[in-house]
Amino acid sequence: MFEFNRIERLPPYVFAIVNALKMEYRKKGMDIIDLGMGNPDMTAPKHIIEKLCEAAKKPGNHRYSASRGITQLRVAITEWYKRRFDVDIDPETEAVVTIGSKEGLSHLVLATVQPGDVVMTPTPAYPIHPYSVIIAGGEVANISIGPGIDFFAEMEKRFKTTWPRPKMLIINFPHNPTAAVVDGLDFFKRVVDFAKENKILVVHDFAYADLTFDDYQAPSFLQVPGAKDIGVEFFSLTKSYSMAGWRVGFCSGNKEVVGTLVKIKSYLDYGMFQPIQIASIVALRGPQRCVEDIRKTYESRRNTLIKGLNRIGWQVEPPKATMFVWAEIPEQFKKMGSLEFAKFLITEAEVAVSPGIGFGEGGDGYVRFALVENEHRIKQAVKGIKKILSRG
Repeated sequence: MFEFNRIERLPPYVFAIVNALKMEYRKKGMDIIDLGMGNPDMTAPKHIIEKLCEAAKKPGNHRYSASRGITQLRVAITEWYKRRFDVDIDPETEAVVTIGSKEGLSHLVLATVQPGDVVMTPTPAYPIHPYSVIIAGGEVANISIGPGIDFFAEMEKRFKTTWPRPKMLIINFPHNPTAAVVDGLDFFKRVVDFAKENKILVVHDFAYADLTFDDYQAPSFLQVPGAKDIGVEFFSLTKSYSMAGWRVGFCSGNKEVVGTLVKIKSYLDYGMFQPIQIASIVALRGPQRCVEDIRKTYESRRNTLIKGLNRIGWQVEPPKATMFVWAEIPEQFKKMGSLEFAKFLITEAEVAVSPGIGFGEGGDGYVRFALVENEHRIKQAVKGIKKILSRG
């Protein structure tokens, strides 16, 4: 009866299939260990929660807030950039608060991408990166990413063979889902040079800035001289402070692009609940030991999972960052494909993971583990997987 062309361009959500199967088996009484969705299981630090409660008791904080974020929160994010990366950002013109980085990125793409415009994104990718473009009516040009692949050679090839020429590049390092990282600033310098030469906008999703391991430090795209001329960066409190449900993100960088996001948000929302913004100021300005504690927890979980998988014969390299492990499907199960293998893990090993096909081209030979269970449960998951590997 009705046609909704924008929605019809979106494929079925692969992860929903796995989630439905997980829920079905849980209803049957099976104890499915969920390492699928990257939904942090740790609570936000106590001092942040206490500030939220305190602010929520004040009647004035229950009114509409500012869609671009209250002033002190924007100042706090600029202080964070200066402290962490020695990057100067004007809180009035170069920073905007978003309702999580996912909302901010998708609305930025909606504001800047016209029907028919082409945007380059790595593949596999966090789904909102390519699908924000589809929702906006644009077209996606995939850049393959993975072991042994020269990202810049792939990007050059994709740019030169695409018409109309791409107007935007969306990147994400440390990367979800593959956990790939960049070594130093040279990578981002080449990105900035490429963007300036070809007049394209760069959007960098920096959600996993703090979840780094083995002494690796993730650089910010904005550290590169000239990066603000052609791009912006999103950061989120979701992972660093375990504030997933709070939905607090930021977009910082080029003032024209930030201004565009500010303008569209002024039509779409009144900003997040003000007590959340006030508590977020405390998160950014307060003691940062909590961030290190969260980071160490993920590193310990990573070590437990990698050690366990390698011990039972599933050889996986430990990632240097993110809250994920991107694991190539064992040879004996590869012909199943990632969706059927993920379903097989639920039914036979009682472990839920994300099928790589849900992240796009190049993902079907992999599954993604999310480090969102404690180490005891991760060890249980390894035991379940061991049973099916021995049978395979």
